[in-house]
Amino acid sequence: MEPRTVIPIDKNWEFKQADAAHSKYLPVGQFPTNVHLDLLAHGRIPDPYVGKNELDVQWVGEAVWVYRTTFASPGAIGGSAKAVLAFDGLDTFATVVLNGKTILETENMFIPERVDVTADLKEDGGDNELVITFDSAYLRGWKLVEKFPDHKWGCWNGDSSRLAVRKSQYHWGWDWGPALLTCGPWRPINLEVFESRISDFWFDIDVDESLKAATITTYASTEGSVTTKGGASKVRFDISLNGTPVAGQVVEAGLSAAIAIAEPELWYPVRYGKQPLYTVTATLEENGKVVDSVSKRIGIRKAELVQTPLKGEPGTSFFFKVNGIPVFCGGSDWIPADNFIPRISKERYYDWVKLVADGNQVMIRVWGGGIYEEQAFYDACDELGILVWQDFMFGCGNYPAWPELLKSIKREAEENIKLLRHHPSIVIYAGNNEDYQYAESVNLTWEQDNKDAESWLKTDFPARYIYEKILADACKELTPSVYYHPGSPWGGVDTHDPTVGDIHQWNVWHGTQEKYQNFDKLVGRFVSEFGMEAFPSVKTIDAFLPLGRDDPDRYPQSSTVDFHNKADGHERRIALYLVENMRYAPDPLEQFVYATQLMQAECLASAYRLWKRQWKGPGREYCAGALVWQINDCWPVTSWAICDYYLRPKHAYFTVKREMAPLSVGITRREHRHPRDKYTRVHVDVSTKIEIWGSNLGLEDLEDVDCVVTAWDVETGRQTYSQPVNTDPLVLSRNQSTEIATLDVPEPLKDSHGIDAARTVVAAYVVRRADGVQLARYVNWPEPLKYLHLARPKQLAAELSKDLSEVRVSAEVPVKGVALECEDDDVKFADNLVDIVPGEVVTIKVKGAKEGSVIATRYLGMI
Repeated sequence: MEPRTVIPIDKNWEFKQADAAHSKYLPVGQFPTNVHLDLLAHGRIPDPYVGKNELDVQWVGEAVWVYRTTFASPGAIGGSAKAVLAFDGLDTFATVVLNGKTILETENMFIPERVDVTADLKEDGGDNELVITFDSAYLRGWKLVEKFPDHKWGCWNGDSSRLAVRKSQYHWGWDWGPALLTCGPWRPINLEVFESRISDFWFDIDVDESLKAATITTYASTEGSVTTKGGASKVRFDISLNGTPVAGQVVEAGLSAAIAIAEPELWYPVRYGKQPLYTVTATLEENGKVVDSVSKRIGIRKAELVQTPLKGEPGTSFFFKVNGIPVFCGGSDWIPADNFIPRISKERYYDWVKLVADGNQVMIRVWGGGIYEEQAFYDACDELGILVWQDFMFGCGNYPAWPELLKSIKREAEENIKLLRHHPSIVIYAGNNEDYQYAESVNLTWEQDNKDAESWLKTDFPARYIYEKILADACKELTPSVYYHPGSPWGGVDTHDPTVGDIHQWNVWHGTQEKYQNFDKLVGRFVSEFGMEAFPSVKTIDAFLPLGRDDPDRYPQSSTVDFHNKADGHERRIALYLVENMRYAPDPLEQFVYATQLMQAECLASAYRLWKRQWKGPGREYCAGALVWQINDCWPVTSWAICDYYLRPKHAYFTVKREMAPLSVGITRREHRHPRDKYTRVHVDVSTKIEIWGSNLGLEDLEDVDCVVTAWDVETGRQTYSQPVNTDPLVLSRNQSTEIATLDVPEPLKDSHGIDAARTVVAAYVVRRADGVQLARYVNWPEPLKYLHLARPKQLAAELSKDLSEVRVSAEVPVKGVALECEDDDVKFADNLVDIVPGEVVTIKVKGAKEGSVIATRYLGMI
């Protein structure tokens, strides 16, 4: 029996428009590919990411496209051997013809397909012609909408035609992305020749409560002649770590093997431990000869979602525990990193996940309107210790449920779970994004107490059957150790219930448009979406303006800049949050961009800081996660992302990084008004108090520390106060937030110099008692910032060290939001947007600086 061979079908591809008589075949620009990439490679369409070119390429999504190639037959295929064409991903309505015979028709972008072509190949090395025709998913979608008029079609973002098509939903456009209806062979195509092969390979991992032992139960299903005389009949399982064999076992084909691992090296989220990855290999053998072999990397870990009653508050917790450690899941939501998936390299995926890890984030949520991501994405999460919340690909709509579609969705779920289930980073699957919330918004029939699944199909919300039956059953069968959540958000009496499950908190920006200073009142047990928009880097804006820096539309309210913001009402909402909080002007562009980024940074930091305060230890995990919408962009745009399309961090990236540091200190300022009697408006005692707490996300108590509070006059820079708030040493207990003190804003010079709370900047420092070393800092300002008479610094310094490794920032007056800037994109700052106070030098690490690198500064009130 010969080993399985895999021949990539990735050469000689060409494409053309099938429904245009003038169209001629052209070579593809790459493979895998899609039609927009190939048209771009030949200059047949303008770059849709530049200017308003998106409008000029809409015709592409309504045309029919054909791809073809030729490949040689592998020679004689004898005996029980077969040849199979494996299509890892076809986008979306594809008709596949081999040597004039239709061998496959597809209608689901997410399902890998395999076709036995043994009888269809040319003999003796002859050339085979493979032709794939892609119909318009957009037009096919509308035809399906018309075919099922009784369904109550409706959605947020895009249009209803997307709900009928199993394709990336963001291709129809979203409130952060363009409408670009792609098609093409978006994942690899291979020709496999085999007599026997390993068709699936998976594991159940059971970690003992002691964490001192684990059992890896391995399974390998086989296809081919394993049961015939002389067929491959043994499977050898081998487990290794860093190239060193750990354990192994040989079983009859079709049987599982339970392999004990003593003292396993456990996989932990980033910061909580290391990320060792064992390699598990299944080898199919015939008389000692290797017939097929498959390897996967796994992490040994015990992950669970804890939902138990809380002390002193209603509802239940919603926190993840990994290897016995409760984890506060600060992190981000993830959308596809490009509208054209095939051009995202493995390296770019790694760089994105590294950005998440370097930003002190521990979780990323793969949002349900994109794709089941590429293996490179999950591999990076495994390697870097980022926990993954994985949505199924349904979002913001009322999905139909006709029988053929349900069958397709069942296959989709099963195939993608099989592709993903070995990744230790994945700790939860969720059925959809905001579909229950949409159902509530339009009053679809949804009776939570009705558990008769078949009856759901007869309501005007039939997709409940998908989320609570099809997907739930698939997860239970194929990945039972990973928690399944019917949707996001989900839990409680409705999707807005903050006491059970997760919530999407959009009452800042959307909804009631609350002030972001009030995020403490908007808390939930786990906030899996919240956000604030900001403009991207000026360099990114220059990249999408057709004439760059010389473009006449290079100002914030121009039609081109406006076109690169897809959120409804964005002009009003950005203006609202800016005008509520700070003085700003639209010119120059650089300062306006800075103002939006400062506003976003303040907003998001406020959420993380206030919600993390509610992580109060065992039985009091009142908030256990905050995932900001969103970490990334799919094109150059103004959006909620904290890093733009080119991986350039906005300033919010750094404020989130500081809030998610292993140790942080927080302050909130509140005005208290106490009338002396129940009628008076005049005789009112007013005090302004600050509440201070420390958040220790580490796994050891922090002992023998002090909290020093220092205050300055915002107008003159005069220090007015500096005292520890404690007499006895403080202890910041491990893995929780600890209240430190509540006190009046220091106003010792109020009567003599008029320096009251409204012009007093207060900083809290956590310092080591033994030597005074600063461990954490936070600077609190009177708000709104627009009321302050900010002093312009005369001695603001941002000095690059002689070894070019750090920048030292200082000033003689309090300066809000000092941003370091450098024209050289190779210069990367480890921190940014720092508040500077007199008498303190803030040191920021830097990479990529050279002799002569110019470090500029920008700050609030500069212009």
